[in-house]
Amino acid sequence: VQLVESGGGLVQPGGSLRLSCAASGFAFSSYAMSWYRQAPGKERELVATVNSSGRTTNYADSMKGRFTISRDNAKYTVYLQMNSLKSEDTAVYYCNVAIHYVHYWGQGTQVTVSS
Repeated sequence: VQLVESGGGLVQPGGSLRLSCAASGFAFSSYAMSWYRQAPGKERELVATVNSSGRTTNYADSMKGRFTISRDNAKYTVYLQMNSLKSEDTAVYYCNVAIHYVHYWGQGTQVTVSS
């Protein structure tokens, strides 16, 4: 299993970023995918989850209405569109899949929201 995130960077408050996670090594279309984040000095937290078909999504309360998770099963890729970014969104964002109760993680991509 390999998960490779991309798309992070420095953005001003109120701006947008789109993260991507390219997956390989497993039957991508059979599994739910998630994004997590970890801010400095804080525990890793769940951001959003999309089911295997892409039809059902769930978000942490603080991300509802600002973030959108989606997936393209033909491209083995999951996305996180982040709008109206705030300084408190600064964190390393990780792609995640749980296969038979084993969690796999990407290396993470840094998102910094600052003026």
